[in-house]
Order: sequence, then C-alpha cells, then structure tokens
Amino acid sequence: MNNIIISSINNSSFFRLILSSPDNKSGDLNKITVRLIKIKDEPKLSFLYSHKTKDITKNFLIEDGIAHISELFKNTLTMCVIFTSENDFSFRRTKKGKILYKISKPAHSEEDFSTDHNLKKKRMIGIENNIYLERLGLIRNGKVIEGMSGKFRQINRFVETVDGLLDESGLNTKNEINVYDMGSGKGYLTFAVYDFLANELRKKVNITGVEFRPDLVGLCNKISEECGFSGLKFTSGNISDTVIERADILIALHACDTATDDAIYSGIKADAGIIVVSPCCHKQIRKQLNIENELKEITKHGILEERFAEMITDTLRALMLEAYGYKTHIFEFISDEHTHKNIMITAVKKKKTADLSSYLEKIGSLKKLFGIKKFYLEDLFRHGDQS
Repeated sequence: MNNIIISSINNSSFFRLILSSPDNKSGDLNKITVRLIKIKDEPKLSFLYSHKTKDITKNFLIEDGIAHISELFKNTLTMCVIFTSENDFSFRRTKKGKILYKISKPAHSEEDFSTDHNLKKKRMIGIENNIYLERLGLIRNGKVIEGMSGKFRQINRFVETVDGLLDESGLNTKNEINVYDMGSGKGYLTFAVYDFLANELRKKVNITGVEFRPDLVGLCNKISEECGFSGLKFTSGNISDTVIERADILIALHACDTATDDAIYSGIKADAGIIVVSPCCHKQIRKQLNIENELKEITKHGILEERFAEMITDTLRALMLEAYGYKTHIFEFISDEHTHKNIMITAVKKKKTADLSSYLEKIGSLKKLFGIKKFYLEDLFRHGDQS
C-alpha cells in the first residue's frame, strides 16, 4: 500500500486517499480524507478527520503522513482507497487481519488531475479576475477588502464542505447537477458553488437561488449574466412557497426559524442527495419548552435556554432527516469569532431505507421529555402525507 502511495505521488497521479469503516463502530470517527497540498512551496499530506460532531484538519510531511496512514489502517480503520489517475486501489482489513486487495478503473477523469490540482492550496475559490466577488464587494484591485477576510474564508470552507459531500454521496460521478439555494441572500456562496462545480469540476450545473428580496434577486441575476454563468439564476420567493420537483443538492443557510424546516422538507420531498442547512433563530421550539424535571434549571437563564432550545431543535431536525434515509452530521462550520450562526447540519441520502417508525418514536420521546407539543418539521410531513 505504501509503495502505491509513494509511486502515485512521485508520478503526479495521486488524487486523494480515503480511510473509512472504523473498527470501533460506536466511536466518534467516521472517516479520514487525505489530499496532497503545498504549504509555503513544501508538499504535505493534509488529513481531514471527519467525526460525528466535528471536523479536524492536520498536515504532515509526506514521509510522516504515509507512516500515519499505515498506522491508522492497521489499528483504527479497516478500509483504504487510493484514487489515482491510472487506477483506484482498494484495501480492506478483515476481522482476522487478512488484507483484501482490489484494483479498478479510475473514478476520476484525466482532467481532474494535474500538478497544480494535487498541490493546490486548500483555498478553492480564487480572487484573480473574479468578477462576482468584486461586484459583491468582497475584493478590490485583486485583493480581499479589509474586514472581508472572514467572509472569504467562509466561502472557501463551504466549497470544501460541498466537495467532501459530493464524494460521500456519489454525486461526484454525475455529469449534471441541479442545486437549489433557499434564502440565497446576496449570493456569495451561491456564486462560489456554481463556480466550483462548473469551472473546477467541469460539471453541467443548474443552480436556482431563491430570495424574497427583489433588489438582491435583480443584483445577483445581473452579476450572473455579466459572469456568463448560464446555469445560475435567481428568483424572488419565499422558501415555504417554493416548489421543487427535482434537486441533487439543497442549501439553506441562515434561514430564520421554521424556514429551515421548510427547506429541509422541500429537500427530502425532492429526494435531494445532499441537504446542507445552517439554522438560525430557533424560536418555534424555545417558546414551547415546558420541562418538569431536573433539566428545568437550565431554562432559568435566558442565554442557556436559548442554546438549549437550539440543541433540541437541531437534534430533532437531524432525527427527522435520518428517519427519511439520510446520514447526518452536525458541526461547527466556522469559528464563532466571525458569526454566532456557525452550526451546520449536512445530510447525505443513503441507499438503505430507514425504519421511519423507530425514529418518530425517538422524536416523540424527546418532545415529551421537554414538554414540546408541536414540532414544525414533523407536522409538515404529517400534513403532507395526509394531503
């Protein structure tokens, strides 16, 4: 395995490596994605540790990184897939310690591979000749405007997140991808996702940004036309009134209160392969909290009650997504020094159908524990199924 990694790095065919299927199924670690990057002109292996509750990135010198991969495969994770431009190499460690090996055709096309791609910085959206970031007031004269560096990091962090979700969901193999961004606002992330999918990954992309403020819709459509982004359009409307027939990816960032639930509902009904939300203003559950046990002490303090309501609401949302066959992940998207709206829920559609009744029982138990009478997202499905 090590020889393949070394050889593919040396001949510039290495694309990425994924370690998965942990020995400890009840543990927090899900998988590790390894990429080749360059930091200050020095090549390194960048490890993204995907946990159930958080993501952690660590960079290693090439030799140290390869040794770390061997240790992880031996002691922690039982699957290792090496993606190269020539072939893909799969290794699986059985319970008895036997190593099963398979070689297959490359999952990525030749145009995905280049020295620049493999050794690029983690930043995925550049500022050079970037018309939309300039028109949106984020860069000027080829530089990020003072005070906007946090927004620029947020944009690239989001694109990195979408890139990882494409791999996890299998949507990276599709040639055409349909995306809805519900509550697209000024469109920073909408433009960046289109740019990444259409220009970096060379996909045929159709993205619709839904925003209720007509002035922002007009501005974004004008910029999209100026950029020549033929598959990107913005339309005026509310999330709850928007009908989506088909979507591969649904995004809703900072949709207020139950608008996040409306977006999740639309994504599930449209059978989206990926759903990404960053909730805001958890009022619907907070107003109902009526705790009659020891936990009521938490609600005596306003700020703690607010955070408690956020945790309960997003836990219920994750359970509802899992009930409809999605694998969910809740994590801190960016540092809260930039915004307190930093919790993100990602959901990837699984092939296996979930046991709906068991998840609804879990939701019912939590509602009873915290004195919650109505959960808006649950009601959307109940009323929708009856109509």
